[in-house]
Amino acid sequence: MKTLEQVRASLKPYPIEVEFPDIRRWKEGTDGVDYVHSFDSGVAGPHVMIMALTHGNEVSGAITVDAFLARELRPRRGRLTLAFGNVEAYHRFDPQNIDATRYLDEDMNRVWLPGKLDGELDSIELRRARQLRPVVDTVDLLLDIHSMHEEAPPVMMCGAQRKGIDFAATLGVPQTVVVDAGHPNGRRLRDYEGFNDPSSARNALLIETGQHFSRRSRQVALDTAARFLVTTGTVSPEDVVEFINTQTPQPQRFLEVTDPVVADSMDFSFVDDFRGLELIEQKGTVIARDGDTDLVTPHDHCVLVQPSLRHLGVGVTVVRLAKILDVAPERLSF
Repeated sequence: MKTLEQVRASLKPYPIEVEFPDIRRWKEGTDGVDYVHSFDSGVAGPHVMIMALTHGNEVSGAITVDAFLARELRPRRGRLTLAFGNVEAYHRFDPQNIDATRYLDEDMNRVWLPGKLDGELDSIELRRARQLRPVVDTVDLLLDIHSMHEEAPPVMMCGAQRKGIDFAATLGVPQTVVVDAGHPNGRRLRDYEGFNDPSSARNALLIETGQHFSRRSRQVALDTAARFLVTTGTVSPEDVVEFINTQTPQPQRFLEVTDPVVADSMDFSFVDDFRGLELIEQKGTVIARDGDTDLVTPHDHCVLVQPSLRHLGVGVTVVRLAKILDVAPERLSF
């Protein structure tokens, strides 16, 4: 049986193309929670939040929140919160072991269930989520900035509700939007409480900006976050003009996850060097093997969403399979 260390040693290493900002200067928050900074405009409007570092090695979000704080960005209406999530994991990042500090005890993007947050279990990530929860509970519109294990085009995760699809369409970037219900082994921040309730006006998006340490991922994060603040009416375009990509966004396409592929063993492998958004034309095509079991595409025109073995484990989702949707999203106003 392979170990995770053996699996990672067999994978292509990625260069670190960006600098990791020293975020310790932002430790003292504005409202009693470390690394959380909230600013009220005094003008009626939504409470808008940008979260970085839900995972400790996903630096593009940290770069973005650091840049916005250094810019002294302030809302023109409503309330703006800029936050760093799993700061302990971030501070322990080791460039010689780049995958190790996604989290320390458990994935902080799987703990957002009231029963778990209110329960008796303890971990570094649960403690931090409990600190963040009173702030998150007041947020109307959330952007959670993530990045990917492998080099692939950015994708927006909009959740399973129609309001998430419409929110992503209103934002207009990136080109690919994934409609999904999350993961079987926990609940993401994006799906917490009202964000995933179709009857609630609260809404959230999760951007996967590209490979963790690439310059392109950095630019995608800055561009997407700036557009998010403009779209929600939190700031004016001139407030964030230096962060926005001047190229016209490509028309969006929407994918719906049909099947999560969860590893049953450490002897899981893909049949090709998949990185993400590969289109497999024919139903029944073998894409991976789990021990002696062949895993095949469940339908024609199957798109692979974020395939990776860098966190392989029994019960861990290693890829999600999606179909292309024919939708006409509405445009929201905030």
